[in-house]
Amino acid sequence: MNQGDRVRVDRDGTTHEGVLLPSAEPDHLVVKLDSGYNIGVERDAADVEVLERDVYDVESESEEGAASEVEFDDDLPTIALISTGGTIASTVDYRTGAVTAQFDAEDVLRAVPDLAGRANYRGRVVANILSENMEPPIWQELADAVREEIEAGADGVVVMHGTDTMQYSASALSFILDTPVPIVFTGSQRSADRPSSDNVMNAVCSVEAAKAEAAEVMVCMHASESDDRCALHRGTRVRKNHTSRRDAFETVGAEPLGYVDYDEASEEAAAESRGVQFTKAYAERGETDLDSSPDLDSSPDLDSDVELVKFTPGMDDTFFDLCEGKSGVIIEGTGLGHVHTDFIDRIEELVEDGTTVVMTSQCLDGRVCDRVYDTGRDLLDAGVVEGEDMLPGTAKVKLMWALANTESVAETMRTPLAGEITDRSVPWE
Repeated sequence: MNQGDRVRVDRDGTTHEGVLLPSAEPDHLVVKLDSGYNIGVERDAADVEVLERDVYDVESESEEGAASEVEFDDDLPTIALISTGGTIASTVDYRTGAVTAQFDAEDVLRAVPDLAGRANYRGRVVANILSENMEPPIWQELADAVREEIEAGADGVVVMHGTDTMQYSASALSFILDTPVPIVFTGSQRSADRPSSDNVMNAVCSVEAAKAEAAEVMVCMHASESDDRCALHRGTRVRKNHTSRRDAFETVGAEPLGYVDYDEASEEAAAESRGVQFTKAYAERGETDLDSSPDLDSSPDLDSDVELVKFTPGMDDTFFDLCEGKSGVIIEGTGLGHVHTDFIDRIEELVEDGTTVVMTSQCLDGRVCDRVYDTGRDLLDAGVVEGEDMLPGTAKVKLMWALANTESVAETMRTPLAGEITDRSVPWE
């Protein structure tokens, strides 16, 4: 049997039919089922019958893809594709059935041929990890890579990232970098081997957003379960609100910055951005210098000695002992920003020992206000800083940046810098 043959595979009383695909493991067979899913089966444990020869020309397609090149076109903008891993750049390990990050940026270009003709591309890999392994030092490496690409002439940057911690990384770059061009984070909720994968649409829409005029750090992901449009979320206001839906990301407390219509974006590629429409004010391309401190040779430091603590009823107050000596603590309090009154003295001790303590709310929307109830007033008297309506994760990243780069940390935490704090909390339509 050869790659491209249609086969029937029997194993342990279960039968599958599909097209035989190449396998990186000689002891495993990879079969694409009619449903679009791929499966891996141990070769020695399976009985295989060839039903039809050469129904799919796998070998020639593989050779063509491996030899493909994106030629430079002076009439097209240049987009830097930076990979950190994640599902958008993942494949399946057929020994375990697990999805693992393996592709680099060049592999993504070959995997998404719809990107061809839209731009000139430069690809680089900063990390090849699943996003739960993301750490602040990698944020700094990523920021350095983005800066280098912009200095080298990139008209926009697309960062391919795992979705689970994408909102943290987007926040980090929002504070670390002042950017004159769009920086667009994108990922995939479902890997490329699945028929419902969102990787192609998200990648195409992200490139179009990176060619557009909003010089902001954005997250570009499905706006609905349908393949109709992607939403462009500001990096400091976005949150992943579902574990697996393709439209898992939402802008909290407002509408997204804009949208990318996939049908329009899928029209014949052109130099100008297609299908992108902004619904809110944004920083325009070119109006900001690359860095507020142009002499910096590398990204600003981050103080990673910051913890995010979620208060819950019945919580052991000795938990705050673990925060002793920390540079900063973000508390995710209830409602307007409260914790049990018995905790206030311990929190005050942290503040007196030099720990910056910032209060946010575990509510999905709304502003902290510790001036309404006695508990809140006591927290303010203890030296707690109100986090306004910042998302707790965004507040953690901002505090890391503020501690390392500003003199008045408390004032910085109350001041909007990258759209992380809204003017006031109101219902939106």
